Order: sequence, then C-alpha cells, then structure tokens
Amino acid sequence: MNKKFNLNDIVIMKKPHACGTNEWKITRMGVDIKIKCIHCGREIMMDRMEFEKKLKKVLGEKNECK
Repeated sequence: MNKKFNLNDIVIMKKPHACGTNEWKITRMGVDIKIKCIHCGREIMMDRMEFEKKLKKVLGEKNECK
C-alpha cells in the first residue's frame, strides 16, 4: 500500500481515538510521524511503518482545522 501523505494533511486511521473521531493531522514527518487528533488535540508519535499500516485514507490538507 503506497499512499501519499504530506505535512499538515488530514488522515483517517483504521481505529477511532478514545474521544470518538478517527481524523488526525500530520504535524511532523521523518522516520517517526507525529499526528494530532482533530477533536481533542492529543498528539502521538509512531514509526513510519506502523503509521502506514494503521492508515486508512488521506483526505489532504484542510486549513480550517485546529
């Protein structure tokens, strides 16, 4: 699965966060990827392989997000 994603893109993960949403914003990219929950603002880091495995869909960049 070769999905293209960039910094500040909104992505949908396979499993929802505890707050009820599965939309995240990419805030840092490198070997590790840092994502921020759109609903509650919680940030997590995971390695790129784990992120690509858990990624469901890339929505693209949205400016109206927090």
